[in-house]
Amino acid sequence: MQSTLLTTLLLPLALGVIMLGLGLGLTVEDFRRVARYPRAVLTGLSLQILLLPWVAFGLALLFKLPPELAVGLMLLAASPGGATANIYSHLARGDVALNITLTAINSVLCLLTLPLILNLALEYFLGAGQYVPPPVRKIVEVAFIIVFPVLIGMLIRARAPGFATRTEKPLRLLAVLVLVALVAIAFIQSWDNLMAWFVAVGLACLLFNLVSMGVGYAAPLALKMPKRQAIAIAMEIGIHNGTLAIYIALNVLGNPAMSVPAAIYSLLMFLTAAVFAFWLNRRKEE
Repeated sequence: MQSTLLTTLLLPLALGVIMLGLGLGLTVEDFRRVARYPRAVLTGLSLQILLLPWVAFGLALLFKLPPELAVGLMLLAASPGGATANIYSHLARGDVALNITLTAINSVLCLLTLPLILNLALEYFLGAGQYVPPPVRKIVEVAFIIVFPVLIGMLIRARAPGFATRTEKPLRLLAVLVLVALVAIAFIQSWDNLMAWFVAVGLACLLFNLVSMGVGYAAPLALKMPKRQAIAIAMEIGIHNGTLAIYIALNVLGNPAMSVPAAIYSLLMFLTAAVFAFWLNRRKEE
């Protein structure tokens, strides 16, 4: 899998615009509320860091993935949630402030957890560990794409609440249209490679995505948390930062095969998250 204009320029720009729209619907009080109820943050982080790597490890063994693809799946599991998790949570009426908080904390924690998990995966599946430096540069890029536009949106809401209210819904529609367009373009560009690799690792990626979202939604509800927080956690741990995983596979490990699970997962998660968000919205209307 190779980086393209879509992944290096258009997608970050589109996400920045959409995150600006999310900021228009947030206030400082939303984040204070998250701080007052830390159980949701701890639940999301625990599922992400302690559970998902084991799920990926089990699927790699179950499907007897080739070593490079198994390491790629573990790399994906070790990656934090991506900016698109915030977008889908917004579309599904989840707690976006919780999403942003989880993404920020998880991105910092992965500076420690990602190299550790990845080195263990390299040792187990390939028989030799390899020093993997913390992906500081990519984490800073992700933080800039997520945090900076949100802060601008929140500032606009604080200074011009009427304008923010009028603009929020059109930007939500823009989010849907942009996501649909990006998914369509990504599928068209990657169709040949996708079909070639899907036989080898596609089902494992799909199951990992479905298990991640399912556990992320069911566990908070079982712990009697509000539904909006359950939606946020489901999207956060079900939508990984595939771009970060691809970057590490290509530019740090120098192994294109290890980027395949993240690339296939990134395409699948757009569709599964959209279906999940649609299902949640339909249930609210009934």
